[in-house]
Amino acid sequence: MTSASSRPPVDMQSDQATGIQSETRIVVANQWQLIWWKFRKHRLAMFAGAVTALFYLVALFAEFIAPYSAGTYSAQHTFLPPQPVQLFQQTEGGWRFFPHVYGHKVHVDQESYKRTYVLDETVVYPVGLFVRGEEYKLWGLFALDRHLIGAAKYGDPVHLIGTDRLGRDVLSRTIHGTRVSMSVGLVGVGLSLLLGVILGGISGYYGGLVDNLIQRTIEILRSLPTIPLWMGLSAAIPLTWPPVRVYFAITVLLSLIGWTTLAREVRGRFLSLKTEDFVIAARLDGVREMQIIIRHMVPSMTSHIIASVTLAIPGMILAETALSFLGIGLRPPVVSWGVLLQEAQNVRSIATAPWLLFPGLAVVVAVLGMNFLGDGLRDAADPYQT
Repeated sequence: MTSASSRPPVDMQSDQATGIQSETRIVVANQWQLIWWKFRKHRLAMFAGAVTALFYLVALFAEFIAPYSAGTYSAQHTFLPPQPVQLFQQTEGGWRFFPHVYGHKVHVDQESYKRTYVLDETVVYPVGLFVRGEEYKLWGLFALDRHLIGAAKYGDPVHLIGTDRLGRDVLSRTIHGTRVSMSVGLVGVGLSLLLGVILGGISGYYGGLVDNLIQRTIEILRSLPTIPLWMGLSAAIPLTWPPVRVYFAITVLLSLIGWTTLAREVRGRFLSLKTEDFVIAARLDGVREMQIIIRHMVPSMTSHIIASVTLAIPGMILAETALSFLGIGLRPPVVSWGVLLQEAQNVRSIATAPWLLFPGLAVVVAVLGMNFLGDGLRDAADPYQT
C-alpha cells in the first residue's frame, strides 16, 4: 500500500486537476472559441475593439448624440471658440454641482471687421443630458427632439468644440460625419472582400493562364499612382449627381482599387490549401470545384479574412478622407470627416480657428483603434500559435 507520506500534496492534486480540465476544455473547443480566448488576452486589442464599437454606436445614433443637426448655423456665432463645460458653480452657500458654460462678448474691429470673442463669466448657459432640442427623425422613422447633451434651455448658444465660418457646431458636424466616414470603410471593404475572395480564390485554385491574367491585372492596378487615378475616376462623376449617388460611386471607386491586396493574400492561402487532404478528398468525391472553393476552402480561412478586413477598413477611411479633403471625393452637403477638414485647408483658417482640426483627431483615433483591433484579430486568427 502507498503510505500517506508518499501521496502528492492536496494543492498539487488540485493543480493537476485544474490543468487536466483546462487541457480538456481546449481539446473540445471549436475554432471560434479558441480565437476568442486568445483575443481576450490582447488587452490593447480589447480596448481598441471597445473604441471602434463606440464609434459605430455614435454613427448609428448620430442625430440623438449630436447637440444640433449638421446644417444648423448661427450667423451671430461664426468662429466661436470652444466652450468648456464647468461642472461646479460657486454660490453664497458654497459650491454646487451645476454643469454650465460661459458666454462670450463679441468685439468687432472697426478697421478690419475682425470678430473676436471675450469670455463673459457673468453669462451662464446650463448644460444637461437628454435635453430637448431640434426635432429629427432617428433612422428616418422616429420623430424625436431629445439629444444626449446640449443646452438645458433650448436656444442657448452652447458649442462645446466651437463653430466654423458659418456658425455651424463643429462637434455636431463631426458626429454626423462619423456615419459617412465609418460606413464608407464598411461598404468599401465589403465590395473589396467580394472581389478579392472570388478573384484571389480562382487565381490560387486554378493557376495557369487564369492565375497569370488575374495577377498581371493586379500588378497593373498596383503600379498606377493612386492619387492621379482617384482624380481621374472622380472627375468622371457628374457634378449634378445627388449626394447619395456620389457616396455610392466613391465607395465603388475605392473598392475597385482596394481589392488587390486581399486577392493576393487569398491566392497565397489557396495555393497552400488546395494540396490539403480535405480538399483532395472533396475533389475525389466528385464535389464541384466552386463548391470546394466556397464550402471548404473559404471557411477554413475565415478568421484570416476577418483579420485582413479589419486592417483594410482604416485604409478605406483614410482614402475617403484624403479624397474629400482634396475636393475630389464627397462634396457638401454630404458631411464626412474629409469634407469637414476642407475648412482647415489654409493657414489663415487654422490660425483663426484651430478647433476646425477636431475631425482630424476623430480620424486618428478611429484609424488607430481599427489598426490595433486588426492586429489583435490577426494574432488570434491562429490560436494554435504560441
